[in-house]
Amino acid sequence: ISDQKPLGCWSLKHGQILTCPVVCNFETHEYIAVHDDKVLRIWKNEDINLDKAFKATLSADVYRIHSLPQGGPLVLFRGGGVRTLDVLLEAPQQEIENLISDEVIRWSGAFMEGQQPVLVFTTEKDGDFFVYVQKPKLSGLHRYKLEQQESAKPLCFTAHITNQTVTLLCLYSNDSVYQVLIPLQQDTEEEEEEEQILSKSLLLNLSVSGAVLKGTSLVVLDKDHVAVLGSLAAPGKEPRECLTIWNTKFQTLQTSKELPLGTSGQLWCYEEKFFLIHGKVLTVILYKCETSSLAAAVGKLKDSQTPDVSLFLNWNTLEDEELVVSFQSQEPVALKEESRINLRSRRSTVAEGQPETLSVGQLLLKLKSASTYVLESELKKLMAKAPTPDLQATIGCVVTALTDRCKRSPKYYPQSFLQQIVETHDLSYSLCPDLMAVALEKKDMLLLQMCLERFPDIPEEITYTCLEVFLSMSEAHLQTIDVNVDSVICYIDVELDDKEVKTEIVENGFSAEMGQDMCDTKMPKQSHFRNNGESCPVGLQKAALLNAVLHSAYTETFLLPHLKNLPAQQAILFLRYLYYLYVKCSEKVNTTLPGIRSPTINQIMDWMCLLLDAQFTVMVMLPEAKELLSSLHKFVRAQVRFYSELNKIEGSLQELQRLNHLRESQTYSIEVLEII
Repeated sequence: ISDQKPLGCWSLKHGQILTCPVVCNFETHEYIAVHDDKVLRIWKNEDINLDKAFKATLSADVYRIHSLPQGGPLVLFRGGGVRTLDVLLEAPQQEIENLISDEVIRWSGAFMEGQQPVLVFTTEKDGDFFVYVQKPKLSGLHRYKLEQQESAKPLCFTAHITNQTVTLLCLYSNDSVYQVLIPLQQDTEEEEEEEQILSKSLLLNLSVSGAVLKGTSLVVLDKDHVAVLGSLAAPGKEPRECLTIWNTKFQTLQTSKELPLGTSGQLWCYEEKFFLIHGKVLTVILYKCETSSLAAAVGKLKDSQTPDVSLFLNWNTLEDEELVVSFQSQEPVALKEESRINLRSRRSTVAEGQPETLSVGQLLLKLKSASTYVLESELKKLMAKAPTPDLQATIGCVVTALTDRCKRSPKYYPQSFLQQIVETHDLSYSLCPDLMAVALEKKDMLLLQMCLERFPDIPEEITYTCLEVFLSMSEAHLQTIDVNVDSVICYIDVELDDKEVKTEIVENGFSAEMGQDMCDTKMPKQSHFRNNGESCPVGLQKAALLNAVLHSAYTETFLLPHLKNLPAQQAILFLRYLYYLYVKCSEKVNTTLPGIRSPTINQIMDWMCLLLDAQFTVMVMLPEAKELLSSLHKFVRAQVRFYSELNKIEGSLQELQRLNHLRESQTYSIEVLEII
């Protein structure tokens, strides 16, 4: 997720539709999907074509597949029947019983109780809701009816199992969360004659200070905390979507985060991480629940008396009244969006901590108006003594404090201090989002180069902005600034007294003469961009900066729209440089460029394809791009032909290698092997 790059993608044929979420089989490391309700597909990560994956057509429609770490996958059918995947694969066309007649499944969940999997699902029929508890391996099924609620109905469910008891939590349309306890019964052969009705108890009211949370999704964090995603409606204010965390033990709101870009209404929780769709991106938020304490709950309860709902904190700010980052070594840590969310209120944390110890947030507020020397001295001390678990977050706050001062004081810019921090610590863009914007404003090329090479989560818009700035800068100006050229110095062609110094090029199965013969075309000898890209079209400094862009992680879908805005001349220059790198890689047997952080052949090819996709119309229309595209086409065609010839003798070479292993002659000999 941090690299923002797809690791695998599988597509169905046109007209086929995935009808339930894909899951992973923890035991076999395989993916399991169902399309068109009845067609089961199973494949592994290395499989490319989904159409060639394992296929089984079932006899009934599948509602959901649940995968348990120790229990194996369970398949729940729309008729209420349940099978383990192993049993189902033994006879895919086996008859599946219909247990729920006209009822419709609304929710299902799978859990482990000891060594046995337990499946819980809820159904609806004519406004009545029913709960089913089943142990698939023991063929035990129990049906209950949920107690009706006047003028309110369940919107979503979640559950957990503790001490042989299923705790079912129901989010109702009256903005309340109810709890239903279902003991796991011993399976008996006799069916129960009377339908059992489950009573429920009020667990939580989703309202505070006159504001009501209209919940859409509910997940359990631990025995005392739940998270609710929904829309907060306060009197006289526009509704706003929020992710909230509540303490069910003390009936209090612990913390929340506004989501101004909107959500899909769905919230997932897995291994202490929230997953939700915010706008057009998948947002992942780490959290950590403390042991529920009365002091923390009371602290929040006091805040809840304020009329402006100030407890709905903004987790991305470091303002005076919304300071939620605390780095006392005795207390758990609350970080920003990619970090941990402290479920204890700021007020109670400060009260319980040592009074003489300032948190990072308090120290930064104290240094807000300090002199430059005092600020940098104190920040260096802070980084030196920060505890190891909190170090990265501490440094992120330090960088944020420095960039905030840069924005307030245009003449202030601690260039060497910022470069030192980025060079010596593992940071990310999300920990200091304003750093690269300030570096772009100050034209700090070295800092931008460091960030591009080191940050794993740079937004595509920032990557594109850096690329455009690098391409637009003159070579004369770049020679006057400090740039790290370690990635290019070992392979780039440099000029001395207007004479190019280079070695003879013999590519991987491709030479200039060979390429011309195979393409039946001769290239002009005196062209500005010579045959095979043998001269670098940019200087050392610009090449090093462009290499940093090639190292930056990206998602093609998000980067492509920005690349379409790249000016034509800059696009041609960038493509010329990529072509030059491509030729240089082809000179080496292992297609690897020498140097530190030099771009790989995959990075070069990916960017070349991406640039051609974005600028194809421009490249075709511009006369100055014609020769470049022709040279690139001829070189690629020659490479394809060369590797095609290698493929023809691959079998013979493998046989030769096998014979060499069989014949371990101890004496000198000459053997002639004829390749037919």
